[in-house]
Amino acid sequence: MSTLLPDVQLDFDRRRRTGLDEAIFAMGKSAAQLERIFSTAAERGAALLVTRLAPEMYDALAPRWGNRIDYCPVSRTGIFGTVDRPASSGRVAIVAGGSSDTPVAREADRTLAYYGTEAHLCLDVGVAGLWRLTQRLDELTRFAVVIAIAGMDAALPTVLAGLIPGAVIAVPTSVGYGVATGGHTALNALLASCAQGLTVVNIDNGFGAACAAMRILRIPT
Repeated sequence: MSTLLPDVQLDFDRRRRTGLDEAIFAMGKSAAQLERIFSTAAERGAALLVTRLAPEMYDALAPRWGNRIDYCPVSRTGIFGTVDRPASSGRVAIVAGGSSDTPVAREADRTLAYYGTEAHLCLDVGVAGLWRLTQRLDELTRFAVVIAIAGMDAALPTVLAGLIPGAVIAVPTSVGYGVATGGHTALNALLASCAQGLTVVNIDNGFGAACAAMRILRIPT
């Protein structure tokens, strides 16, 4: 059942329908709107995952809600309330091309953590130094799902999808300059990839990649 607020409708029934909670996209929302969202969640004893929560917006909310929000400024994510889920690990890896891709990797990691899945992180293994990736291949073959994150020409997910058996979810990032055009070159390169079965999400969408991973993990085998 959705709860109607003056300008916000919270979908508390989404987990029953899809297995995934509604996430609150903070970008573009006012502090007053977020205040109402948190108040409604608090009344119901509900937890919320908040994405794209800028540090200055968190600072504005902290006087009232700071002790209820687990905030990560790197990923700009907040976890509101107490999440009580059984924890699991060993099924998802997050691989990022460079240190500049870390915010997106952390968004994916924090989303998975919200759903009780502990991810294995493998950072700064871009193809410019391919040995950094090849020396990790044995460990990466163990994972059912690998989220591969890269900007520039985004070659990393394509390379991975040709080397490991797990599902590979590619996240192009806006890292780059010139013809990288805010991640559009990376996105187009991944959409044109010849690696079989490579799944591609939107630019900088670590949250979406993590949700796709959760859906894949729930497929009966």
